[in-house]
Amino acid sequence: MSIIKPSTIAGVMELLPEEQFVFNKIKKIIENTFEENGFVSIETPLIEKDDILFAKGAGETEKQIFRIESDTKKMSLRYDLTVPLARYVSQHFSDLTFPFKRYQIGKVYRGERNQKGRYKEFYQCDIDIIGKDTLSILNDASLPYVIYNVFKKLNFEEVTFHVNNRKLLNGFFESLGIEKYSDVLRIIDKLAKIGKENTKKELLEYGLSIDVVNEILLFISNDLNNKDLLNELSLKNKNGLYNEGLNELEKVYYYMLEFGIPEKNIKLDLSITRGLDYYTSTVYETMLNGYEEIGSVCSGGRYENLAENFSNQKLPGVGMSIGLTRLFYQLENLKLTDKFMENQINALFIPMSDEYNFYSIEGLNSLRKNKIKADIYLEGGKAKKKFNYANKINAKYSIIVGEEEFKNKKFSVKNMENGEQITIDKADLVEFIKNNL
Repeated sequence: MSIIKPSTIAGVMELLPEEQFVFNKIKKIIENTFEENGFVSIETPLIEKDDILFAKGAGETEKQIFRIESDTKKMSLRYDLTVPLARYVSQHFSDLTFPFKRYQIGKVYRGERNQKGRYKEFYQCDIDIIGKDTLSILNDASLPYVIYNVFKKLNFEEVTFHVNNRKLLNGFFESLGIEKYSDVLRIIDKLAKIGKENTKKELLEYGLSIDVVNEILLFISNDLNNKDLLNELSLKNKNGLYNEGLNELEKVYYYMLEFGIPEKNIKLDLSITRGLDYYTSTVYETMLNGYEEIGSVCSGGRYENLAENFSNQKLPGVGMSIGLTRLFYQLENLKLTDKFMENQINALFIPMSDEYNFYSIEGLNSLRKNKIKADIYLEGGKAKKKFNYANKINAKYSIIVGEEEFKNKKFSVKNMENGEQITIDKADLVEFIKNNL
């Protein structure tokens, strides 16, 4: 029989145990922070009906959908967690309490072109607040505070939230005589990736005049500080839509400060648009200071009308999403995940022969009852092989059980980091390990 060479498809992440340990730790920090801020967990299926996924339009993402072959139903893998959320809230409307604050951490699928840091299967960590009929714009300021705390706990306190408002942009476009706002927004969304000149070229190819294109580029490239920018924008007074967007942007900014995000961590950035069609007002992107080359590590925005395709109820919402898989990849590349490493096992029992297994298991159970991460090596072989195993699994202590330890009701405890070894009474084992972790 021929042997099939084991491999994964391009564009998926598969980690070794040590890497997975760090990934899970980061994921747990995110999850705990969401829950601490009043968000409840939900799960939605990986597979959704096509009419659900495409109800509002997925923009450029629609070209990347993984469709599932079926003779009877049109269905695909979800490309984000927001559209399934809109379906979920509409479907379970009568059973939910509003404002509904939900988080979901799960895999999504997009046919991304193969390149470093881009994946076809990846984790998103989403928080959303959904209102019934109305949702205060002040909620748009509370979400960045939650994300700010996530990155503080991850020891990346130096983050910058780039914030904009689509109503403001659309009102500005309207004043220039542009009718299809979404087309122009999608071109501007590429600015950071393709640069100013290529963005200018695409806007001209779209059919805008050189004067209009120059006005747009001047408007979105404004580099004033936040308060000066708001003052300058207030002088323009373009139209109702523009003024509404400016009023919202100003409120979000000042409430972000009030929630406790430092001024230096906020940047009002008129070039931020977000590519997906369903965003209607506030939009965000988040950068790690000093590592801007990795791109946004958290993004999102407000969607006023997403659920109208599934319900007669008006269900406005606002959400932010951390792309965990991409973030982890980038942090790994930059050697920034070492800070999350710790001993996966605090203590590994090493009986020198099978006759000491039961005594070792007694000690193992006593540690586990006290919530100390412990395990036992039950394979045969020489002592060197057993200690090599302890090193490879990054155990902090090896607890050795031989004839003397068994006879005298003791344990020999070896510190695997510095090689020091002491012998202690069986009754003192739990306290010793607890005090030396």
